[in-house]
Order: sequence, then C-alpha cells, then structure tokens
Amino acid sequence: MQILNKALPIAMLTAALMSGGLAVAQDDPTAIAEAILSDDNFETAVEHLRDNYDRQIEEFVELVEIPSGPFMEEEISARYAEMLEEAGLENVHVDEEGNAIGEWRGTDSDGQFLVVSAHLDTVFPEGTDVTVNWQGTEAHAPGVGDDKMSTAVILAYIRAMKDVGIQTEDDILFVGTVGEEGPGDLRGVRYLFNEGDYADKIKGFFSIEGGTAGRVTAGGTGSLRYRVTYEGPGGHSFGAFGTVNPAYALANFMTALSEIEVPEDPKTTHSVGIIDGGTSVNSIPFSMSADVDMRSVDPDELAALHDQFLVIVEEAAAAENERGNTENGEITVNLEVIGDRPAGQTDRNSSLFLNTVATYEAAGFEVDEPGTSSTDSNMPMSLGIPALTIGANSGVGGRAHSLDEWLDTDVELTIPAMRATLAVILANAGYVTE
Repeated sequence: MQILNKALPIAMLTAALMSGGLAVAQDDPTAIAEAILSDDNFETAVEHLRDNYDRQIEEFVELVEIPSGPFMEEEISARYAEMLEEAGLENVHVDEEGNAIGEWRGTDSDGQFLVVSAHLDTVFPEGTDVTVNWQGTEAHAPGVGDDKMSTAVILAYIRAMKDVGIQTEDDILFVGTVGEEGPGDLRGVRYLFNEGDYADKIKGFFSIEGGTAGRVTAGGTGSLRYRVTYEGPGGHSFGAFGTVNPAYALANFMTALSEIEVPEDPKTTHSVGIIDGGTSVNSIPFSMSADVDMRSVDPDELAALHDQFLVIVEEAAAAENERGNTENGEITVNLEVIGDRPAGQTDRNSSLFLNTVATYEAAGFEVDEPGTSSTDSNMPMSLGIPALTIGANSGVGGRAHSLDEWLDTDVELTIPAMRATLAVILANAGYVTE
C-alpha cells in the first residue's frame, strides 16, 4: 500500500515510498499528482463521474430550484443533508447554523479534517423564479454557477469515491455551507470554525465555487460594513431653519470618507452604497443613514482605514452641532456593524497550495496568478489554516448574481475539470494506492 501525500507543512514531507517499482517523493507535488492521475482506480472513479453525469445534472436542477436566498437555507440544508447521507457519508447532520455536514473516514485519521465545501445559499430574495431553463446544454437560472453546480459536483465525487473503493489517509469533511453571500456574512463557516463541533479540528479547507479547474483563489479580501445613522431633533424646513440637520452631518461624513487616501497595493477601498432617511421634502429629517463598505486584501490596511472611519464619523456630527442650532437637541450618531469578513492569505509554500497547483498543471490546466476574493475561504485564512477557493465546472457561463445567470453543463467541458479537482482533493487528503 502506498499513501500519496498529506496536507502537512512541506518541511515534513521528506520521505519517499516505494510500491510496485514506483517511487513517489513525498516532497514532490508533481510526482504526487502524476501518480494519482495515472492510477487505475482513480481513472475508474473518473469514468464513474462520466457514467453517472445524468444523475449529477438531475441533482443540480433539484438544488437550483430550491429557493435559498439570504437566511432562507433551511429547506436546502435539510435536502442536501439527505443527499450526503444517500451518497454514503457518516455522521450526516445539519448543524445549529444550518450547514449540512457529512464525514468521510480516512484509513489513518489524526483527528483533523480536510474540508471540501460549496455554499448552498444565493443572493436572490424570496419570490425569485429559480426554474431552470435549458438552451441546449446551457442551464439558465439564478444560482446555477454560483454555487449550485459545485454542490452537485461534491455529491458526484462522494459517490464515485465510495463506489470504486477510493481511500484516503485523512478524514474529509464534506460541507454545504450557509450564509456565504452578502448579508450572510460567512455565518456558516464562521460557526464551523469558531463554535461548531469541528472547531479546532480542521487542518485544510477547500471551497468549490464557480469556474473551471485551475482557478485558484489564495487570498481573502477582508471587508467591514457599517450602517452609519445620524439623528437629530428634526423640524419644518422653513420654520425651524438653522436647526442641526442629520442630512448635513451625513454629507460631512461622506465627503470626508471620499477624501481618505488608500493604497493601490495592497488594494484597499471604501464606498457608500445606500443612503436612506427623511420624511418629506419640506422637513428637516429626524434621521439619515448610509451603508458603508470598506475592503482590503491586507488586514493591517483595513484596520487603518477603519480607525480613520471611526474618527470622521464623530467629527461629522461635531461639525454639524457646531454649525447649527442645538436648542432642541444635538446630532447624535449610531454605528451598526452589518458585515465583517476577515482578510487573510494562504502561504504559497504550504503543501495545500503547492499540491493544488502541481496537480492542476499535471492534469493539463494552467494556473494563472492566484486571485484574491471574498469567499468562505476568508475565515480559515484569517485563522492561519491553509485554504483555497477552486473551481470544478465547465468554466463557460456568466451573469453571476443576475436573474439571467447561466452555465454550460456540457459533459465534455465539465468532466475534465471535475477530474482535475478530484485529483487535487485526493492529493491533499493522502490518496491511498494499492
């Protein structure tokens, strides 16, 4: 028996194992990848994926057509847990936050899991038509590429691994997460890593998202989002003219925010996305608010921007109180955190990263410069746990987060990508060959 790799620091991967005349250096990611890709049992698993592709598409359609907008994941979580159990996993359950979870048992568990995940939620509100419309092999519906195909891919992987007798040394935790999109604020993975039964039991993490094999996201863009609300006494626009005005305080704040200088590298940004308040055109408003988004790929830069933000929020209120009449009350400010996604990076020298890049390239997929984005991987990255967001579908599609989102499900485009990403998972879970 031969075990190809484990997701451990590269410095520890120094041994070479011999089996049937084949030598695979454990510190050589390319050799590991080539050994997996040439293994007969692995190719049998790939044929299983192809032979059962119709079932994968049926499950894909079913999952797309379950409404799963923000905080609407209860139905899809329950159904996905049933699917994970049907596929053959152990200890399948829905955790308290709504993540659907199942365990794959390794041959030599160390009590730590490699997570393979995809998110169940979409950005689309209740009432959105999620019926799949077909144009040849193109599936058109909200959520098809982000991220429902990935959830179906995971089920296909589990069945193929079970049915052909694939073994890994490590335990794998397969997860359908909730709350990845927008207002969900990564609540599924936040719970998984900080409060759930598997906190402190995860050593590596993959999030499978839209895109084809070779798409690797190794950085997590952090974001802080606030609702800034200025309140005051209000009054008639003519009769109470001169009274402090929350709208002017808000304008002071937005002007000051726009003038904050941020670096281009590491990229750091700020924006006001929504403004709300007031009761009529001839009234001084009682309340005005703005939703603010601040982002950076560097946690220190995000913290520095945040510090400046907190200062100008208060200065804007003070300036309006100094300018106007406060006889009936002063301007006050309230801050509500509406989003907090931590930033992070996965070490380019980690075995998770090196094995992933080498396996994709050995499978014929070019890995461009790894990207930075805001995904479920942000959370483990921020905790120092190696994590990557990768793709496994055709890579042909578009209009994500729109009502006319689409994805080409052509089997000849999809199976090569699924093959490569399955090899990536096995390379990092300690693929066992006979």
